[in-house]
Amino acid sequence: MQRLLSEADRALGRLEGSIQTLPNPDLFILMYVRKEAVLSSQIEGTQASINDLLKAEAEVFDPSTPKDVDEVLNYVKAMNHGLSRLSDLPLSVRLIREIHQKLLEGVRGRNLQPGELRESQNWIGPQGSSLMSATFVPPPHKVAHLALGELEKFLHAGDHLPPLVKIGLAHAQFETIHPFLDGNGRVGRLLITFFLCQQGLLQKPVLYLSHYFKQNRTEYYERLQKTRELGDWENWLKFFLKGVASVAAQATDTARKIVDLREDHRALITNNFGSSGAAGARLLEHLYERPSVSVNSVKDFLGVSYPSANGLVDKLCSHGILFEYTGNARNRQFLYTPYTSLFSNL
Repeated sequence: MQRLLSEADRALGRLEGSIQTLPNPDLFILMYVRKEAVLSSQIEGTQASINDLLKAEAEVFDPSTPKDVDEVLNYVKAMNHGLSRLSDLPLSVRLIREIHQKLLEGVRGRNLQPGELRESQNWIGPQGSSLMSATFVPPPHKVAHLALGELEKFLHAGDHLPPLVKIGLAHAQFETIHPFLDGNGRVGRLLITFFLCQQGLLQKPVLYLSHYFKQNRTEYYERLQKTRELGDWENWLKFFLKGVASVAAQATDTARKIVDLREDHRALITNNFGSSGAAGARLLEHLYERPSVSVNSVKDFLGVSYPSANGLVDKLCSHGILFEYTGNARNRQFLYTPYTSLFSNL
């Protein structure tokens, strides 16, 4: 356990250092948050991909886009809301309820009391299972309310538990309490990053475990269940710490690749774009914030004529920086695929 904790701490430190090398860490975080939203929502059964989310943000109408993309958009809103609120509100039941309200607003689960702790019994199991046949039955709602209050005290207790061990325990406990009628898994995964930021282990919210949990979905649920049935907290924590180390290492590698990609594309534009090089460099930086653009959005961003914007987009496409993804003759949309693909395997 000590070795795994040490490895996870070192991996977090390397990640923190690598983020500082990025020209604009907030843009990396913006894309990483999108990817986390997709993965965490997929664990709960959504089908929307990172490209579906980017299309939705760009307001591209595509009949093939999964209808549950709105759930992913809500996840991004909930995450950003929670991160912004941490500056003036501690990690608490109140903040958890606010995050939950944002998560279910206007989407599947909107009739299941968004932002409100449950007032009835819930259970976990295969579709169609009953209370009697459920895999796991969380505590009755009155006990759950009390347990959630105790969990809040635990998060802020002045003890000597290492923060990674504490949030590993807290995540499992939150999922066991299951305080809402829907959305518990997504909120519980968000708590991990919020806690690490609040504790100062991360200056930026750049650690999200949904990829690890999704890759190891069966073991994830089995480890949680064994804490409930057998009190097997040690193996759960080992599983959790391995995930922290693995995900932190992947994010560190991605941050380095982003730096290399940015330098390569800046050099390509400088050497090949002639008089449009300055505009191309400006647009390149913008693509790290908004990887999906149209000719009109480029025109508005750069303050140039439509023909100039169209010519610049064509140049970026011919040099393999932008790719058209709608297949339309009009109202075309272009994606900074070399950048977005870096997040495909996170």
